[in-house]
Amino acid sequence: MNRRNAFKYLSLIGLAPLANKLSAATVINTPEVVDRKYWLNVLIRIADPLLQSLSKGELRKNMPVECKPGKEADRRKVTYLEAFGRLMAGMSPWLELGIDETSEGQLRKKYIGLAQKSMKMAVDPLSPDFMNFTEGGQPLVDAAFLAHAILRAPNVLWKQLDDTTKQQLVAAMKSSRVITPGYNNWLLFSAMVETFLLFAGEQHDEMRMDLAIRKHLEWYKGDGMYGDGPDFHWDYYNSFVIQPMLVDILQELTKHRKNYEKTYETVVKRAKRYADIQERLISPEGTFPAIGRSLPYRFGAFQLLAQMALQHQLSDGLKPAQVRSALSAVIQRMIEAPGVFDSKGWLTIGFVGHQPDIAESYISTGSLYLCSVGLLPLGLPASDPFWADAPQDWTSRKIWSGQDFPADHALYE
Repeated sequence: MNRRNAFKYLSLIGLAPLANKLSAATVINTPEVVDRKYWLNVLIRIADPLLQSLSKGELRKNMPVECKPGKEADRRKVTYLEAFGRLMAGMSPWLELGIDETSEGQLRKKYIGLAQKSMKMAVDPLSPDFMNFTEGGQPLVDAAFLAHAILRAPNVLWKQLDDTTKQQLVAAMKSSRVITPGYNNWLLFSAMVETFLLFAGEQHDEMRMDLAIRKHLEWYKGDGMYGDGPDFHWDYYNSFVIQPMLVDILQELTKHRKNYEKTYETVVKRAKRYADIQERLISPEGTFPAIGRSLPYRFGAFQLLAQMALQHQLSDGLKPAQVRSALSAVIQRMIEAPGVFDSKGWLTIGFVGHQPDIAESYISTGSLYLCSVGLLPLGLPASDPFWADAPQDWTSRKIWSGQDFPADHALYE
């Protein structure tokens, strides 16, 4: 985001005082410049063009489709559900805080309304923005992200919907069953759709959930890491998909089936270890290794760390404020890079700025909105220690500054 646009958006949502802190010389490499208001500005900056368009049935009309040359027709079939499902997966915990009389509560009122109108447009077969849940393989992925969003915000994204929209949403989710998942992390997409149906009191297929869980238990490689299928991949899919969905699928299942409780405890224990690893990957400068595929999801790579903070499941060795400081360093480092947004506020392909060559053939504009899952802790109230405690150095800053520090140890089971 260029700084002129940053100041404009901060002023628009009543956060002008923060703009004065962001001088041209500001670089997020100290934990002092961390603020809930800044995170909220980032979320609104990402979400606003998408929800403003979709809520009016104008997403297809307004959203550009950037992708690999020659892939435009293919990606146009799926990119809109990608954009909406992924944005909601990250934005939903903040929306779920609900409406109150604070300035932030009134801002939520606006975006809850936009999200609910957007849901109607997405699942109504007569809408100009009715989304593809059946054609090709990709819709299964993003039906799952949308399902995950609903589990994270059951009041605003389910209970408050009108009956017609609920019925259309259920029908859309069930229609995605025609897509056969791959023998890898995709099993969790089918499982997440069925978990939503279980949550909604609808007919569901427990075998799809149980298979995904059993296979990922088989594919566990140790020390908090799962394979993506039988093989291990050095990428961020343990955080993009595997561990956040595995934890939340099991969390919902335990509400209905006591036999999953021990498995849930196991996966949470592993997730805590992986969150520890993720926090250690953040350098003193707020960078992290550009390893593996799907790098244009940017700070969405830290979904698992963000989710563990949201759910108060960080290990004893991780303090909420140090996680806030570490994630803030990454978020501002990436979002302030020139070219992250186009002239109309839509995300562009890249890891740091606009880098179209870093994208795989399946990446398009809608894919990029998975970055929002790095902002999950906005679902914690401002009084939570994650936001209220004083900033703290994160692990790499402590170690690289020469501070003494306890040894790290693998997770043994």
